[in-house]
Amino acid sequence: MDMEGQDGKQQPQLVLAHKLFLLTHPDVEDIDKVRLRDEVLSAVRAHDMASLYESLAASSVLEMDQCLLDEMRKKIDVEINKLDEKIVDAEENLGESEVREAHLAKSLFYIRIGDKEKALDQLKLTETRTVAVGQKMDLVFYTLQLGFFYMDFDLISKSIDRAKNLFEEGGDWERKNRLKVYEGLYCMSTRNFKKAADLFLDSISTFTTYELFPYDTFIFYTVLTGIISLDRVSLKQKVVDAPEILAVIGKIPYLSEFLNSLYQCQYKSFFSAFSGLTEQIKLDRYLHPHFRFYMREVRTVIYSQFLESYKSVTMEAMATAFGVTVDFIDLELSRFIAAGKLHCKIDKVAGVLETNRPDAKNALYQATIKQGDFLLNRIQKLSRVIDL
Repeated sequence: MDMEGQDGKQQPQLVLAHKLFLLTHPDVEDIDKVRLRDEVLSAVRAHDMASLYESLAASSVLEMDQCLLDEMRKKIDVEINKLDEKIVDAEENLGESEVREAHLAKSLFYIRIGDKEKALDQLKLTETRTVAVGQKMDLVFYTLQLGFFYMDFDLISKSIDRAKNLFEEGGDWERKNRLKVYEGLYCMSTRNFKKAADLFLDSISTFTTYELFPYDTFIFYTVLTGIISLDRVSLKQKVVDAPEILAVIGKIPYLSEFLNSLYQCQYKSFFSAFSGLTEQIKLDRYLHPHFRFYMREVRTVIYSQFLESYKSVTMEAMATAFGVTVDFIDLELSRFIAAGKLHCKIDKVAGVLETNRPDAKNALYQATIKQGDFLLNRIQKLSRVIDL
């Protein structure tokens, strides 16, 4: 297992998790699933993942081969006996660091075979033998990788909090920057796209977290989260003109057209690129649960941007700009207006859209008056108490 990700390799268990996701995805072709099933079985055999194999066979993802299962269990027992002997030997004959290394080896073995509960228990035991903050942080990263394999968001959240507490005791910048990517992935997976975008953009020039995903995938996530989270000025500075993004974005199908057509208000090109990207979003393990939400948010951004330039505009002009029919735009905007996502109204008879953007200054004035009244009431109540 490549903890540091220095040679740019993704953690094998996370590669396997993505293949398992695709294997159960309804949009993946059957012929691709045959290949994926073979690859999953090879990975399970190579890492002796007996408990995972059992559960996959029970859910009919893989076929049960009792001989294979028994063989894997036998190998696991032999390896655990060896690891236990090394721990005993280290405790009796060697120093504290060797004892820690022996316990860590057992933790990594449990992670490799996919035994979540035993891996977590062993990682906790290893932590009791660990003094250095950096090494404790590495244990948290292992726990986070387990969390992402099983999509256990409670475990991930607690581990991120644990890592932040450790940083208060010390910790190097490299690990702090890596934690930002882990937290960004957690935020994106739990639909907090704004925070995810901020964390990803903070890490863009210092990315070393190859154990989670390749750099191209990181840029893909950064652009997608940035588009629905940043205003036009920030998007231009941090994403459109970012040299790190410019260096990679051309390698990812449709992403450059998606970003630049949005910023340059080329709405027909935007919809074309967007339809090309939907497949990638759908087949992404972390984004798939938020596919519909993301589609709505992107359309809200693009429609709002178009309407920002007009006080009123005909439905026909808007439909032409987006390369769609008037009926489609009518149906789309009706939904977004009803949901409070767009500030405009449709004059169906005249076939015109009239914008009614909220007055920000007036809203701020009203809020200030309301807060002022509340404060005066509190002061009056306090003065009566003091007078008594």
